[in-house]
Amino acid sequence: MTTAEDIVRFYNGTGTDDRGRTLEEIQDWPDDSLESVHDFIQWMFPLVERSVANPDAPTLDPAAISKFRSDSELQQNLFHSFIRMLRFYGLEMKTGHQINVNPNKKARVMEWMRPGNHNYLRITRILKSLSLLGLEKDARALFDCLLDIYAAQDAHRPLIPAQTFQFWKAAISE
Repeated sequence: MTTAEDIVRFYNGTGTDDRGRTLEEIQDWPDDSLESVHDFIQWMFPLVERSVANPDAPTLDPAAISKFRSDSELQQNLFHSFIRMLRFYGLEMKTGHQINVNPNKKARVMEWMRPGNHNYLRITRILKSLSLLGLEKDARALFDCLLDIYAAQDAHRPLIPAQTFQFWKAAISE
């Protein structure tokens, strides 16, 4: 059984996930792998609650959360995971904690922005994990970008359901 300490080791580069993969390996995956593999996101963006999709993934405890919030290496590695997922979603970080759709990656955005897409759940996880582990400003910046995307969609044929948006909103408020 994996533990919260396994997440810390995974994130500081001295451990692997339950499949023997390092954080750096996963961060270097091509977009196709990030899309098709479903058991990595719980390691990249851990939470306190157990994952239904990957019940073998470890959960965070107060000691691991405290370590993440106080250790600059863990924070930097978590931020690197976040930036990788932004690229995957066709988004980019600008100076001053502003996230926008990358104008060269609009097609990538349309690949995940459709009703029932599993990436909506992943985004909820990312928002929660960043907020929990000390990257609240980055979570807020992602939410603000998602808010812009949500507000700009066709109200008669929304690609992001209102319920999904409410999950995202709750994820940064917890």
